[in-house]
Amino acid sequence: MEITIVTDNLTKTFGAFTAVDHISFEVQKGEIFGFLGANGAGKTTAIRILCGLLHPTSGKAEVAGFDVFKHTEKIKKNIGYMSQKFSLYEDLTIRENISFYSTVYGLSDYQIKEKTEQLLTRLQLHSEADKLVHSLPLGWKQKLAFSLALIHDPKIVFLDEPTGGVDPITRRQFWDLIYETADEGTTVFVTTHYMDEAEYCDRISIMVDGKIEALDTPDILKSQFKAATMDEVFYKLARGTSTK
Repeated sequence: MEITIVTDNLTKTFGAFTAVDHISFEVQKGEIFGFLGANGAGKTTAIRILCGLLHPTSGKAEVAGFDVFKHTEKIKKNIGYMSQKFSLYEDLTIRENISFYSTVYGLSDYQIKEKTEQLLTRLQLHSEADKLVHSLPLGWKQKLAFSLALIHDPKIVFLDEPTGGVDPITRRQFWDLIYETADEGTTVFVTTHYMDEAEYCDRISIMVDGKIEALDTPDILKSQFKAATMDEVFYKLARGTSTK
């Protein structure tokens, strides 16, 4: 399988504080990779490095085939990113937001027209296309933001707690979009604080105090930690419980 993300002893320090402590892992093309950890565990710092927004202190990492030390601008062009905080322009219409982000990503006029039709059809938003974004329910805003993170066909999309604050039905629908995206060959790198969503990932890594303390499929991790759910796995790791 093609590897889209690889890290080798990746480390980031801020003075005497080590935020990311020699982490190593690989992510395959089309994989849904869950990146979990409590607040302060280091996952946000790691994601910023992988997105080309922050230089590591030491170690190695490549994202979409580009070195995080040397090719940060190329990384940015080959990834999509959706932050936890809603980032679209609420005083623009849905169609205007699509056009704006398409232009930012360097799409041609023809591509913008084509992508707009595809996106409106996929989200069933043709009748809402000329309404201001602030009139949309939160769940639809999240779906639109996710779709715009993919508008330029990136190799990898980073999702930072994308379903925060939405209802369970909308969360399920959002994950259907994630599955479709992965099936089309895009790598999905996702953080979430919903442990039931961790079950939807192909593999999961769990960070504790800057280190990756567990990395495998949900089923293997539950077996390893003698747990019925990923919630129990996370709790045992947070408490420092042995797997033996």
